[in-house]
Amino acid sequence: MTAPKTTAVVLQHTPTEGPERVGELCVQRGLRLDMRHLYRGDAVPARLDDDQILIVMGGPMGVGDAGDPRYSFLAREIDLLAGLAERDQPALGICLGAQLMAAGGGAHVYPNHRREVGWAPVDFIGAGREPALCGLGAREMMLHWHGDTFDLPRGAVHLASTEVCPHQAFRLGTRRYALQFHCELGAATIATWVREDASFVELANGPDGGARILADTDRYQPEASRIGDRLLTNILDAMTA
Repeated sequence: MTAPKTTAVVLQHTPTEGPERVGELCVQRGLRLDMRHLYRGDAVPARLDDDQILIVMGGPMGVGDAGDPRYSFLAREIDLLAGLAERDQPALGICLGAQLMAAGGGAHVYPNHRREVGWAPVDFIGAGREPALCGLGAREMMLHWHGDTFDLPRGAVHLASTEVCPHQAFRLGTRRYALQFHCELGAATIATWVREDASFVELANGPDGGARILADTDRYQPEASRIGDRLLTNILDAMTA
């Protein structure tokens, strides 16, 4: 018998990229959060216990930085994610976490042809058939904040795409999910990112890019939060089943 899931191990790479809504939804279903602040030197677990799920958050570093001694945790994360396949152990990777999951699945991770930063529609593939997409429309607005992309790992089920970045989400096995876009963030954190990552925003969208993101957040975030909750709930249902 599979052990009931009691703990969500969260790998956090920067102070401002925490689990936010996904963490709240974990707590609502009775899971304890085991926060690993990797930027402060917390350890990446060598394996996942039967009563644990894994959540890997985003960050400004990339898979290409795995050999950088400042980010020695990245290689350990890739190894951990690669090791989950044999027992189909549950994991969710968001943004950088999705890229690390792709790398753990043996796929190539590389710079996208352009940065994708701000609000843009995501096309969901298999909406109405894929359980993780239950209750979602074929196209929903989501927040994007990345410069890298990935090929799909062997055996992955492709779940979402955008015009700028075709590989936006995938599932491996029955309980491992990768989301390139952000559906976990609140408006306050988005404003913090616009302020603290202003140079990246300007490179992607020009000098008024930050103001456009803030205006779009007022317009899109309330509904996107509802849709994001549904998507994350569906994924956590699968991960904890």
